Amino acid sequence: MRKFEGYLHGVNLGGWLSQCDHTKERYDNFIHEKDIEIIKSWGMDHFRVPVDYELVERGAGDYKEEGFKYIQNAIDWAGKNGLNMILDLHKTAGFSFDFGEAESGFFDNEEYQERFYLLWEEFAKRFGKYSDRLAFELLNEVTDKAYGPKWNEISRKCVERIRKIAPDVKILIGGYYNNSVEGMKALAEPYDENIVYNFHCYEPLIFTHQGAYWIEAMDKSFRMPFDVTYGQYAENTARNLEGHVADYSKYKQDAVMGVEFFRDLLAEAVSIAEERNVPVYCGEFGVINLATPEDSLKWYKNICQCFDEFNIGRAAWSYKEMDFGLVDDHMKPVIKELINII
Repeated sequence: MRKFEGYLHGVNLGGWLSQCDHTKERYDNFIHEKDIEIIKSWGMDHFRVPVDYELVERGAGDYKEEGFKYIQNAIDWAGKNGLNMILDLHKTAGFSFDFGEAESGFFDNEEYQERFYLLWEEFAKRFGKYSDRLAFELLNEVTDKAYGPKWNEISRKCVERIRKIAPDVKILIGGYYNNSVEGMKALAEPYDENIVYNFHCYEPLIFTHQGAYWIEAMDKSFRMPFDVTYGQYAENTARNLEGHVADYSKYKQDAVMGVEFFRDLLAEAVSIAEERNVPVYCGEFGVINLATPEDSLKWYKNICQCFDEFNIGRAAWSYKEMDFGLVDDHMKPVIKELINII
């Protein structure tokens, strides 16, 4: 399988220019150049920067110059530290993976779609010259499976328009169900050799999102260790994740969760990547800070072992805060060991 060279070990800068209150104070103070230096000291080769359209847009084609400067700063900091960077459009006008953002209509509204194309053309004009160390991620976490065919049309058109400006920049595209491995098979054939298939992985979700306040059916007091049986994973999932499909039936129900689960989970992504000769990348993976750091480390060890086996590049979610922060006090007991894994 082709490697996504230069993007094998990384971390997300979530909450800086996306999923935030979008104030100058936030932009100026959440991430600094010293944070990029820390990421470099960890041995990472890249970082992913999620951005929301509010950072740079007032309306279609009406841009905020000051917003682009924060992206330019990140690119410059990456270059100074010998790192690569992924620019991820985390939210566009009319669509967000987070239903709480109340963004809707993107997949049915040509005006929203044109606004999306124009923004990516603007990104390409400004940042396409950094294609040797910058990649573009078109849109974070398409949600519904029903959006899949339309997303293929939109992403194809967007790639075509970017290519007229930035012919060789790497472009990441993910599938439905929030960039699930399953969604990859429904993606259109890669447009050219510089397309990368992107997925996110938080499985088993019942472990990585235990007690998550944003999951409606979740018992907010629910906690579980990593080393429990597949039968217990199935029971806990049924009680706390209404509608979430997680099949543990193929494993011995009294066997303890192990690396075989992750190996099987990633097998389809690897098969698709090999069949289509396209690199594959995991743009997000991580564990909520309600799990113990020791159990979180076990999860990271298992999934990263498989990433290494399959040569899958990745970026952990997330560097700081966002309920998953790697540099937060919660992870201090294991951070030295963890950074050698991710």
